[in-house]
Amino acid sequence: MKNALTASRLDNLFVALADETRRAILARLSSGEARVTEVAAPFAISLNSVSKHIRILERAGLITRRRSGREHVLRLEPRPLAEASDWLQSRQRDWTGRLQRLQALLDAEDAASPRHSKGVRRP
Repeated sequence: MKNALTASRLDNLFVALADETRRAILARLSSGEARVTEVAAPFAISLNSVSKHIRILERAGLITRRRSGREHVLRLEPRPLAEASDWLQSRQRDWTGRLQRLQALLDAEDAASPRHSKGVRRP
């Protein structure tokens, strides 16, 4: 992986994605930039609570904020999601390889077993 995720960046990313409200904020920002007040409008929680969710998303690098006068405008940053996807795919490849090697060992053990010659096979 080019820009390998550090453990803390990966932790921050998964913490950010673990919450339904934060995922909804990301979904909203996937259609374009929005002011904090626009992002907060659909939620039945305080603006202060939404701001806390936004800070968690910023810490994970999933969104950026810019000021436009008195307004704070948020934008989705998709790169950390791509990095997490790459990390998950590498883990999947690793575990798939391990499981295939385990299956090969079990098959070889079955083939060498005296029970195998009698047609008895492990479930």
